[in-house]
Amino acid sequence: MTTNKQKNLDRVRIIGVFAHVDAGKTTTSEAILYHTGRIHRAGSVDDGNTQLDYLAQERERGITITSAATACHWRDHRINLIDTPGHIDFSAEVVRSIRVIDGAVLILCGVSGVEPQTEAVWLHAERERLPRILLINKLDRTGADFERVMSQVQEQLTPKAIAVHLPIGHEDSFVGLIDLIAEQALVWYNGAERPIVEPIPAALQEQAARAREALVDAICETDDDLLTQWLEGETPDPATLRRALRRATLDGKLVPVLAAATRNQMGLEPLLDAIVDYLPAPTDMRPVLGVVPGTEEIVERSDDPAAPLCASVFKIVSDPHVGHLTWVRVFSGYLGVRDAVYNPRAGVEERVGRIYRMHGNEREQVDHLAAGDVVALVGIKSAATGDTLCDADFPIVLERYIFPAPVIAVALKAKLVDEREKLSQAVARLCSEDPTLSSQIDPETNELTLAGLGELHLEVTVDRLRTEFGIIPQISQPQVSYRETVQRAAEAVGRYKKQSGGRGHFAEVVLRVEPLDPGTGVVFENLAPPADFPTDFVKPTEQGVRSALERGVVAGYPVTDIRVTLLDGKYHQVDSAAMDFEIAGSMGVREAVRRAAPILLEPIMIVEMNVNEEYLGAVVADLGRRRGSVQGIRMRDSVRNIKGKVPLSETFGYATNLRSLTSGRGTFSLEFDQYHALPEALALETIRQRHEAGKVSVR
Repeated sequence: MTTNKQKNLDRVRIIGVFAHVDAGKTTTSEAILYHTGRIHRAGSVDDGNTQLDYLAQERERGITITSAATACHWRDHRINLIDTPGHIDFSAEVVRSIRVIDGAVLILCGVSGVEPQTEAVWLHAERERLPRILLINKLDRTGADFERVMSQVQEQLTPKAIAVHLPIGHEDSFVGLIDLIAEQALVWYNGAERPIVEPIPAALQEQAARAREALVDAICETDDDLLTQWLEGETPDPATLRRALRRATLDGKLVPVLAAATRNQMGLEPLLDAIVDYLPAPTDMRPVLGVVPGTEEIVERSDDPAAPLCASVFKIVSDPHVGHLTWVRVFSGYLGVRDAVYNPRAGVEERVGRIYRMHGNEREQVDHLAAGDVVALVGIKSAATGDTLCDADFPIVLERYIFPAPVIAVALKAKLVDEREKLSQAVARLCSEDPTLSSQIDPETNELTLAGLGELHLEVTVDRLRTEFGIIPQISQPQVSYRETVQRAAEAVGRYKKQSGGRGHFAEVVLRVEPLDPGTGVVFENLAPPADFPTDFVKPTEQGVRSALERGVVAGYPVTDIRVTLLDGKYHQVDSAAMDFEIAGSMGVREAVRRAAPILLEPIMIVEMNVNEEYLGAVVADLGRRRGSVQGIRMRDSVRNIKGKVPLSETFGYATNLRSLTSGRGTFSLEFDQYHALPEALALETIRQRHEAGKVSVR
């Protein structure tokens, strides 16, 4: 049984499709589904009828907002495909998708080339050591240039990229491609879906010969036996070259680059062949590693249906028809409907009610899951994104995901009093689906705030409240999510004492705070002598400390990058209780922060702009007025690519401003970089406004 299932796994590909906005990613995914017979009509992003962009907001805006999973078959292989967003505001979908796939198809626009999200996805894939192939798409568009984009790839992404195709024709005369391994031309005549195989055109034979020699040379350098043959004048046959290129791709030694115009089906079959030929099966991947819960013991799970169950939760969706859907990638094991599954983080065991294979927003019910599957489960209420589901007798916890923190927030208010609870529940549901969204009730103003990664992120989320929950809340102007930190070490005593007849309250703690490196967060340490300070009171003290830091001290923003050390304390045998130490911890840490030269931190964004040369001076000068700086300028024909940094607070409404400066021809993207000290004058004004608005806790 294992041998047969192992053989089946060899014919499985679990891939993600990634790209910058408007590179043709969803169009390519739709074309794959159509060409493999999964759907009978390829949807169009422009017409808003795609299978994979199924949310109303996606179809209205023509962009992908949430990742979608589907599956199709090609050459007797099953391809599990995850289509992901290209906009940086929805990068959570990219982060969690990359962790559960085995290989990636990264699509570049033949006109725009390497763009910000292209580089961001590439870095994520590098960290996960994912095998990948590149597809230079839209080669039929005006301004498309395969060689120029190829140079950008080798300069900005990796020198390991090697072309396996050459385009035939340029821009609107693009009609096909040269397969350099097979030494043949593939031509799509008059919009045909299938290519005609022809000899390489005479005008391109010399160029193709040079490109093929470079390709064979690169492949042979990754294989000692082939290199020996090559140096002895023996050229490997195409099948041998493909096997060697597959090994090199899986080992990260080479990245195949393909050519296409997938909107017109051109290059689609070679892309599907490349997915099968060069991207890994689950059996090609290293066993996934995790730890036994509560220990530091490292254990592994290989892609084997006979091994203990191990699955990673990468997405939570509230489906209006079936309820709570838990999307998982199954790394090992087998599970049937009504079988129990264990969640180590929550410490609970639950039974699977139903199992679905997902095709966009359509569901296909199946009776079991096994290694190599990407499915959605019904009945798992405890799971959150990043959780591990496993066999209770063989528990394992996989590495959790790390998502970017929200940097911008709005306040939401229900228009009707009886909608307050409905609004709160709807926001909580959306936050459970998207780990880069967060919400909280302001303890001072009782105001519901929603924080996300950017203006578009929040705009789409609020729009989903309208379309999915029927709620149209009142919304404040976007506000920057500042942070607080300290500049030096300081100590303080937190003392809580209350006596009003009968049993009293008493707790005293001595705390020290000190700054940590950016991005560290809050670290709590206990150095109190156990003989003087009972361990039962340490946890309540820490809870009080963390609660106070979350509410902020000087301006009501969370305190970060700080170590809090419990040095000592006092208690009373009768009057001391856990709650007393929680209050004392809160009081003590607030006083210690006040003594440690607290400052405000503001989010700094990486900004990348594409503008025509004639507007370069005006755009750079405007960036300077916004307290920004230029990190570099690259030339792309008549277009200048400007990369810089700018405070988030200076970017609100920037799209309108850039259109004005560039006669509507400039584009830009923003990505969070780091928190940095807010200038003192701006910090003082922000603190004053927060106090006047009643957003600063006094306890």
